[in-house]
Amino acid sequence: MTPQELANLAHLRRARDLIDREYARPLDVPTMARHALMSPAHFSRQFRAAYGETPYSYLMTRRIERAMALLRAGVSVTDACMEVGCTSLGSFSSRFTELVGETPSAYRGREHRAEAAMPSCVAMVRTRPTRKTPSRNGEAGRKAAA
Repeated sequence: MTPQELANLAHLRRARDLIDREYARPLDVPTMARHALMSPAHFSRQFRAAYGETPYSYLMTRRIERAMALLRAGVSVTDACMEVGCTSLGSFSSRFTELVGETPSAYRGREHRAEAAMPSCVAMVRTRPTRKTPSRNGEAGRKAAA
């Protein structure tokens, strides 16, 4: 790997860390790109090449992941939606269903004793959302369901 490629990865990690840390606030690609010291278009291409998904898809996956933890704790669907930074309950529910394979209400209503007994870091890895349905362009999800 060249020094320039290593520098680009460091900049991309900075933007990914921003998403992981600030997922609940309004984030757009130009803001993320500024943290990576790149133009928005270049950032989007480089991010997808490095992490296998677009910056927005990564952001929404993080939001859904955090919403899943809130729903397991008994928070209402509306409150979980707003707490993770989504402003549209319909869009949140659609994306949640796409990634998790069931509606937020069904997920909340299910038993989650096994996840509650795990350390939170293990539960986060075990319950990490993955695309359960094909994307609009017909590609399979970013990783196969376990």
